[in-house]
Order: sequence, then structure tokens, then C-alpha cells
Amino acid sequence: MSMEEQMALITTNLQEVLNPEIMEAVLKKGEPLTIYWGTATTGRPHCGYFVPVLKLAQFLQAGCHIKILLADIHGFLDNLKAPIELVKFRAEYYRFVITALLKAVNVPIDKLEFVLGSSYQLTPEYTMDLFKLCSMVTEHDAKKAGAEVVKQVENATLSGLIYPLMQALDEEYLKVDAQFGGVDQRKIFALAKEVLPRVGFKERAHLMNPMVPGLQGGKMSASDPDSKIDLLDTPEVVRKKLKKAFAPPQTVEGNGVLSFAEFVLLPASSLKHGTQKLIIERKDAEPLVYTNIEQMQKDYVADVLTPQMLKPAVTEALITLLEPIQAEFQASSEWKEIETKAYPPPPAPVKKEKKKKDKGSFYPKKVEAKADGHVEGADKAKVDVGEDSGAKAIEKLGLEDAK
Repeated sequence: MSMEEQMALITTNLQEVLNPEIMEAVLKKGEPLTIYWGTATTGRPHCGYFVPVLKLAQFLQAGCHIKILLADIHGFLDNLKAPIELVKFRAEYYRFVITALLKAVNVPIDKLEFVLGSSYQLTPEYTMDLFKLCSMVTEHDAKKAGAEVVKQVENATLSGLIYPLMQALDEEYLKVDAQFGGVDQRKIFALAKEVLPRVGFKERAHLMNPMVPGLQGGKMSASDPDSKIDLLDTPEVVRKKLKKAFAPPQTVEGNGVLSFAEFVLLPASSLKHGTQKLIIERKDAEPLVYTNIEQMQKDYVADVLTPQMLKPAVTEALITLLEPIQAEFQASSEWKEIETKAYPPPPAPVKKEKKKKDKGSFYPKKVEAKADGHVEGADKAKVDVGEDSGAKAIEKLGLEDAK
């Protein structure tokens, strides 16, 4: 590829690029561009991960060297989203998932490198550089940088302020030319651009994906089961979730199903088959064949393409895309073992023992109360006079002593 072709492939479908000249300078030397993408190893990866992974696939096609940071320490710092005991197992699980995602779209992974955050973030050198950044960045700026990434809570812990400083510092320690992430990371990227030169480190370029809405129209979240599809969901579960997905007719904005077609299915078909294509079946007419999102959106607004046609097509295309990933999971005892360790099932609730109630000598009685107050039935005599003899009853009452 020429430098222009490489840059076109690297920047396609991105919402924003900061300092592209940094990347151009590297490519002009004929050197491979090194890009890193970090993911905090917290909740189970879902189908939304196809979006950054497919972009990583395009970077690999352009001849870039990709470093994937499995940010185990970050996962712990982000409001304790991942318990420290589980982060190691979750990082391994993420490694399996991301590798399977890339293989599912026929992307060679020889230029892909996984780096565990704790492998260098616990060294004295890194710690000292982090202290330097802490002495330069105010509480206000650190909080602002992580506002869209770190979970915001009342009375927040200091760990949420350290998180964006570490993400900035990772650029230097991973020795990359650029960092890639969602546009929600922009404030952290801006912080890195500003503070790294102040501690003697060079600026990096930053590449940002647009945020893709979830199935319910809002942000795709691992904590909201209705907003996302797990990579190991069965075809039945996928069909059920997509049937309930948010796809209002003639509306493109915030349409999670249409966005999934744009950012996952069309690019994935190009990587797998060499041609970008999505086929929409129709009952009484020829199928609609789309090779670009612009025509899909135009037809959707014109009601030529309806939600009733779009959802089944997206569903079956996604099921096909998930098949090799799920097959690999089923064939790997190691992956299955890691999944159990990374996401152990919640403990079964302890059932409280019911205390045996002393219901008294009059319960149960086989009698029936009548409206006038008298009773009838097999135990009528017991209810009328009690089970004890009259003498014993008087003794219990202490009336003998009173005489």
C-alpha cells in the first residue's frame, strides 16, 4: 500500500483523529505504525466489542503493529468493577475473546500483541512517573478527563482520578505512535496530549471511533443485559433480544439495529468475503442488497426498508458471525475453565429454616364454627370442655390452692 492508502484505511469510519501528522511522519519513514487499544477487563465482552475489533482489523490490514492492553489494574481502579481476585482470570478471558473475534473475520494476528497492564504498571519506574503526573494534574482536571469513562459516584474514591493519568502514561510505556479508542475517551486523550510533554515524553496521535448505540437505543453496556448480546448467547437468545431491540421506523438516529449493520455487519462481510454486502429478504419481492450504509439509511427513512425486514436480516447475519467464535469456545477446555474462574456463578441463596410454630393445644381441631357461636365436628367435645378433666383443669388454674 502507498502511504495515502494506509492512512485512508486507518482513518476510515473514525469520528475524529488528533495529530494525524504524527502517523504520517512514521509512515513516510517506511516504518510500521504502532497503535494501542486498551480495554479494562471487567464485565463479559459483548457484541459491541466487534466495533473496535473490526477497526483493529483494518489497522492490521494497513500494516500496523497492534498492541492490545488488557488493563487489569484499570478494571480494579474503576470503582472496583472487577475484584482484584478475578482480574487475572478476566484478562485471560478477554485474550481468548478478542483473538476469536479477529479470527472470525479472517484477520491474520501475527502483528497482534497482548500486554497485561500489571506486567509494567507495578514497576518502580512507572510508579515514579505516575507520581510526577499526580504532582502536575489537578483533581478537577483528572475528574473531568475520566467523566465519560470512569463510573461516576457520589463521594468518589481516589482510584477514579488515577485511572486517566495511567491511561495517558501507558502511551509512553507501551512505546506506541497512536492510541485508539471510542470518542468517549476524548478527554483522556486530550489530557495525555497536554501532560506527557511536561514530564519529557512525546505526544501521540489519537484515533476515535463513534459511539454505537445499544439495542435499546442508549449506550451499549455490559451491565444492562437488554442493551447488548453476549458473544456466547445462543441463537434463540439472539433472536429474542433483537426482536425487542429499539429500531423505530423511518428513524436513523439512535437506531441500534441499523448502527450494528453499519459498524459491524458491513465491515465484517468485507473482511470475510472481500465484498461489503448485506442481503435483506422480502416476502413478496426480490431481496434488497446493500453494499453501503448510505443507501440503507436512505431506504430506511423512505420506509422501503422496514424494521420488520431489517431485524431478521441482522439477526441471522449476527448468528452466522458468532458461529465460529462459539464453536471455538466449545472446543477449548482451557477457555471454558477460564470463563468459570473469571465469571463464577453467584452463590445460591441460603434458604431460611422455617421455625416450627407452637400453635397451642386447640390447633388443629376438626370443628366448624356456626353463626350463633357453637361448634360442630369430630372434636366438638374437646373444644367445648378441653382435653383435660375438670379436676386437672382447676389444678392448672391454681383454684385448689385458693380454697
